[in-house]
Amino acid sequence: MKRTAALLLMLLASCVTTSSSRTTSKTTRPGDRLYRKGDEIVICGQLFHTGAKVVLWMDPGGYDAYRPHRHLDEKNEAPSRGKGAARYGTFRRDLPPDVERRVSEQGWDIADLRQVVNRIVLHYDAAGSSQKCFTVLHDVRGLSAHFMLDVDGTIYQTLDVKERAWHAGTANDDSVGIEIANLGAYPDAEKLGAAMGEGDGVVEGEIQGQSLYQRPFTNRQYDALARLCVTLCRVLPEIRREFPRGPDGVVVPAVMPVGGKDFAGILGHYHLTRGKVDPGPAFDWERLEKQMRKLR
Repeated sequence: MKRTAALLLMLLASCVTTSSSRTTSKTTRPGDRLYRKGDEIVICGQLFHTGAKVVLWMDPGGYDAYRPHRHLDEKNEAPSRGKGAARYGTFRRDLPPDVERRVSEQGWDIADLRQVVNRIVLHYDAAGSSQKCFTVLHDVRGLSAHFMLDVDGTIYQTLDVKERAWHAGTANDDSVGIEIANLGAYPDAEKLGAAMGEGDGVVEGEIQGQSLYQRPFTNRQYDALARLCVTLCRVLPEIRREFPRGPDGVVVPAVMPVGGKDFAGILGHYHLTRGKVDPGPAFDWERLEKQMRKLR
């Protein structure tokens, strides 16, 4: 009886092992395709959900800032106004010595990137669509941004966040760049041309001491931007969920003292550089903060 019971136990163990082996084999067979949900961004090669529609540079219809040739002219490599084929840098500068050594030897990982990246810089693209924006940046100017946000709320990621995108001068070393589709801000309302996307009318406001006019951003852009910013802040916690505010609590509509070098959070290009006015007077900082707060 004892021998029979032992044989039965061995048989049961064999069945369990075989069943488990079959299940594992069925779900992880070599050559099986892995599907993304479609809302992920890439940071140091890892995927992070945003809850918004994301098109990566490797996806059909994506915009690839890694490619050396022009987006719309594959016979030419260098941008028409730039030198060399690169539109970005693989090495962020002014790194802590230990981080610099590891990145030089092994490349970026999340832990090291968290020590370096502490802000998000928002731009308007002055093109009105992400397609036009990428063509201008990549084919003409030889520049880049990590993300482009179209009028319908689609987020296009052109580079892994670990890369040093060329979007905001010296702030490139510690920032993530986001280009938001919008025609831009002008001193004359008539220069705005036809309205694009959701929203009617024109917003007037003062940036850098200039009175400017701008079309509103879309509802879908605010929703997607809030999700993207929250995701970046969670993965890279040195980016605080704060905006550059004055003593009155209002977001400062001008360049910050010392170029905003010590500010860690979410800011506009105009907070960093004199002469820049993006994301413009139509950008509603309070709305962005409110929508980000809902996603905590």
